[in-house]
Amino acid sequence: MSPTPFLPVVCVVGFHHARGPEIESWYGCEDGGDPAVDNDWSFLPFMALSDGSHTATEDFSYFTLRQRATSKGPARSLFGVSCTRQMDASELINRPADVTRSTVQKAVVVIADSPQFFGQLREKLSSVTRVWFAQKDFSDVEILKNFQESLGRNLQDAENDRDQYLGLSLRELIHEFKHQTLVLFKCCLLQPKMLFFGSHCERLCMMQFSLISLIPGLIRRLEDCAAPELDSIEKNLVMPTSLKSSDRSSLLAYMGLPLQIFGKGSLFGPYTPLQQLDTLADFGTKSYIVGSTNSLLLQQKDRYSDILINLDDSSISITSSSLRMALSLSPADRRWIDFLTQAINDTWDPENPTRPKTHGYMGSEEFIRLQFEEYLLALLSCTKYHLYLTTHSPSNPSLIDSHGNPSDPSADFSPDFITHWRSTLNFTLFDTHTSPHLFDIVEPRHPTAGGLSVEDINRRLTQQISDLHLDERLATSKEVLNKHLATGSKKVSTAFNTLWADIEAMREAQRKRQAEAAKQAYEASHGLNTSGNVTPRPTSPRDARVEKDSRPSSPTSINNLASFRARTPDISAAGQKAGAYLSSWGTWASERRKGWGRSAPGSPGSGSSGSGNSSVGSRKPSDGSGIGSRPLGRANVVGREPLRSPKKRASREEKGGDGIGRLDA
Repeated sequence: MSPTPFLPVVCVVGFHHARGPEIESWYGCEDGGDPAVDNDWSFLPFMALSDGSHTATEDFSYFTLRQRATSKGPARSLFGVSCTRQMDASELINRPADVTRSTVQKAVVVIADSPQFFGQLREKLSSVTRVWFAQKDFSDVEILKNFQESLGRNLQDAENDRDQYLGLSLRELIHEFKHQTLVLFKCCLLQPKMLFFGSHCERLCMMQFSLISLIPGLIRRLEDCAAPELDSIEKNLVMPTSLKSSDRSSLLAYMGLPLQIFGKGSLFGPYTPLQQLDTLADFGTKSYIVGSTNSLLLQQKDRYSDILINLDDSSISITSSSLRMALSLSPADRRWIDFLTQAINDTWDPENPTRPKTHGYMGSEEFIRLQFEEYLLALLSCTKYHLYLTTHSPSNPSLIDSHGNPSDPSADFSPDFITHWRSTLNFTLFDTHTSPHLFDIVEPRHPTAGGLSVEDINRRLTQQISDLHLDERLATSKEVLNKHLATGSKKVSTAFNTLWADIEAMREAQRKRQAEAAKQAYEASHGLNTSGNVTPRPTSPRDARVEKDSRPSSPTSINNLASFRARTPDISAAGQKAGAYLSSWGTWASERRKGWGRSAPGSPGSGSSGSGNSSVGSRKPSDGSGIGSRPLGRANVVGREPLRSPKKRASREEKGGDGIGRLDA
């Protein structure tokens, strides 16, 4: 019994401050019923409001629901998409009494029977939700009612024979995961427990839809993906008996496509809340492809997954050793995916990742899908031929290798993978519902068949070096090194400056000590008191000469004395007084020499000269009123000079009279 068409319905899910997520209203239901109650959709509010959706202005969530069997049809899978938005509660025109939080968060949900048109449905849902929030009055739901009515008309008028993949970017998938994309594709065929994790819910769901859409026709045959107990496709599956080679749909059906990876014991949940963990851990759940935005699952990945795909850091972690061996790519596999990756990279446009920058066919979404379709058809044909070789000897000599053994083209797809795949449920359905001679329709040969060559090694080394991102890492390392060098240079400079400052301080202290010692020596030798003034005492020309000869003659002493004199103005004044004194003494001495010259020997006035000498010698020290009355020791010495012969006196005058030297010169 085929199920009746399901008309899309719309509901509103809100977040209550006390009860959490809850369904507020339904639109498009027959007789005003509540599908959540009728089908036990207790997890629907948690699927619509994903974890972390409150951090974004707008977010989308995709999920699956199981519809119970009714008199109109058997149990089947339904698909939901929700658009979540939030706004400030103070902006509401009619604020309900139960709104106690500062923000209001709601989701508008659309539930349909196929995700085939979710690409175009997303844009309409986003516009409707945005306009409804812009009204600032959630009691006005007329726009939601009109939206639900338009969904039924648009989906009925759509082209049912055409696949719709809007929003499922395969280019981004391959550009991000590169050769790991083929690993994920082959992993889907092995039906393990695949767990996708990502902090952005819409991107998380879109990546899963992109992956399963690589199997031709699967996006239209997901009737049994919402619950492990559903198996309607297996019960109703029949073996095709006719083939139209000119009809692509007929060819795919004859080759056993789509492969039913979501059958008995399998589950598909693009977004799966934590409330469904019991379903994942149930004994009847053998395999699944699910996604989560809650990081708690990362801590329990060994329990809930055989392979974990982390979209936040683009990493793949395979926890099962047998699965890891089966997913090892053969040289032909690596050559094929490298070719596809290179085609994407050569046409990559960062501003528009979904389309090639050349706007051509190479690297486009359709090009990628046809490449995977060719790869999958070759895999099916080679596997059938592998089964044929196990029971029959090849009659075609071209199928015999150089050693006389039948060549098995399935080896290019990895023997471990073929062995593992033959134990899955989807392979059993494929093998029992297809002709054993499919290799007569499609050539049993890998698209890039052949062993490992030098070109493969060079290409793989180039790709591995590129994956290391050495330029980026070296740039980062260089920046860090320069930063450390600058910091070290600054520290060394600071230490050197500190050391130099300490040396200068020591030198300055030493100079101060030397200046102080010179000052003390100067004061001690010149009779300076503690205040720096000169102590008066009688002096004579002989004392002045002795004082002159006793001054320090070394450069260091002279410099220290000059520095000291510059800092002591009283000593400078004393020096000026001493200079004036010496000048006056020189004037007096010059006058005396003139007098001695006039009293030369043999002159008539020699006696007077002698009397003059007597008079000079007879002078006594006075109170300092004149030059003759000054207490000059030199004058006294001259006055006491004994009488000499005229010749000796003339010789003495040539020397300066009193031995001091010719001062008048």
